[in-house]
Amino acid sequence: MKKLLVLILAISLALPITGFAATQEEAMISELQKQIADLSEELEDLSDRLDDTERHATLDRIEFSGDMRYRAHSLHYQDVTFNPGIAVNYDQFGADAMSGAFGDPTDPNSLIAQMMTAYPGLAQAFMSGQLQGIGGFPFMIDTNGDGVFDSTYYKKYDLNNDALQDLRLRLNMKAKIWDNVKFSGRLSMFKNFGDSTDVQVFDSWNRFTMDATNSANTTSDVLRVDRAYFDWSNIADSGVYLSIGRRPSTGGPPTQYRDGELRRGTPTGNVMSLNFDGITIGKHFEDIGLEGFTARFCYGQGFESEWGNGELFNNTYTDTKDTHFAGFNVDILNDGINFLQVTAFRAMDINDGFKGLIAFPSDYAAIFAPTLWQDMQNFPNFNFVTRVQPSTTIGDIDLGGIVFSREEDNGVNWFLSGGMTVLRPNGNAGMFGGMGSDLVYEVQDVGGMLMPVPTGKGTPTDDETGYGVYVGVQVPAPLGKFGLEYNYGSEWWTPFNQALDDPIGSKLATRGHVGEAYYIFDINPRMFFKLNGIYYDYEYTGSGSPVGKPQKIDDILDGSAYSMLPAVDTAYSLSATMSMQF
Repeated sequence: MKKLLVLILAISLALPITGFAATQEEAMISELQKQIADLSEELEDLSDRLDDTERHATLDRIEFSGDMRYRAHSLHYQDVTFNPGIAVNYDQFGADAMSGAFGDPTDPNSLIAQMMTAYPGLAQAFMSGQLQGIGGFPFMIDTNGDGVFDSTYYKKYDLNNDALQDLRLRLNMKAKIWDNVKFSGRLSMFKNFGDSTDVQVFDSWNRFTMDATNSANTTSDVLRVDRAYFDWSNIADSGVYLSIGRRPSTGGPPTQYRDGELRRGTPTGNVMSLNFDGITIGKHFEDIGLEGFTARFCYGQGFESEWGNGELFNNTYTDTKDTHFAGFNVDILNDGINFLQVTAFRAMDINDGFKGLIAFPSDYAAIFAPTLWQDMQNFPNFNFVTRVQPSTTIGDIDLGGIVFSREEDNGVNWFLSGGMTVLRPNGNAGMFGGMGSDLVYEVQDVGGMLMPVPTGKGTPTDDETGYGVYVGVQVPAPLGKFGLEYNYGSEWWTPFNQALDDPIGSKLATRGHVGEAYYIFDINPRMFFKLNGIYYDYEYTGSGSPVGKPQKIDDILDGSAYSMLPAVDTAYSLSATMSMQF
């Protein structure tokens, strides 16, 4: 009995243990099944991610980034003067008049007598010997309709644009083509608020829409190809690289400081900030004792003279050529603290303009096309858009620049830059003049009237040298940084930096003095707010253009000199900018 009780007790104790073992085994199996399910889910997720990577590698080869900038400006111009006129060969006129080619001045029906009657003021000045050589001839107005031209177009005024807003969107593209080949590009939209007309009324060269300055002109909401090029590096293990396409030729050093950006262009900004298509061959030199030493040969084409210009008509009224330029750009030192660069190039076969679109100003119709002017009175708010192209080659230009900048350990950045330009005219001139010269007119008998007729030649001028200086400093300040800049351009200063998008005009192209102050408030590493003011004090006309003889602004103001475009004495802009990168 005792043995039976012990056996029963043993069985009773064994049953829970067996049940517990079975329960534990089920739990382990359940946990294992859960782990298998989790592992399966992870493998599935990893497979999806690998599929995405493969899809990105095969389909989404281009990586995009970009920036957007909003600016609000208040623009003010003082003593804007419109005093249009032309250069007339008075010696030729006097010789022909004395020879009797224009008739007897005592005969009221002769051409010379009629002209003297129509222009009594000019006739008196000519007879007193005040008009000799090649001098100015103002466009005159017959204010009373009596056949006597008794007034000029001269007028002087101030202009204020209290609120101008613009928006710029840029999309950067890059793609790896092969181990040593990559593509880079940038699309850009730049427009004024409430304006997508794409063409502006031509009142200065800043309002001329052309290939080289599209990125700097507020045009429309159209995305334009600002840059598109490939880089083929270390060709055949030589260290040489080749780059072809629409070049990164804007935003070069040291202009990046005022823009609150890293360096985004290659050539010295003081002499070159212009869109162009071309080729660069360069090499990075690692073992010559100068860190970052890079030498580049650059070639570009700025104008195509035949294709698209009606060449199949074989017209003889144009004598243009393709515009090419070539030169060198060398980073002598670039160690992350110090930067030293030189640029030197020649632009060959410059023409008296470029292909482009303008809205024809009514003021020119009144001067050059009186019949058209009468018709336009029925539509005073209309401007017709016309395609402009040059008429003749006017010469070559040599350009050179140097820039040194330094970024101190205490956050202070400063730079010095100098530039030189040499105009080499060939004597030809188009409607707006030759290289650094005005178009010369000669008085001739045209259909029974004495009228000034263009000769196609410019006012005499030799090679002319201009220079420009550009200095600036940027210092750390509460919430950001503060900067001061100054630049000066001489009478013949003619750089290729018209693609700086200052609203009044490229400050670095100014023939005169420019001062700028700005404060950049850093909101976060990819976003900032900027306040700045720029003051222009022009000394000569023609800033930013090789066409036409520079005239002293003071002479334009007092009416003793003439300019086909309105001349500005002083101007300033106050701007607020919000910029962000993404």
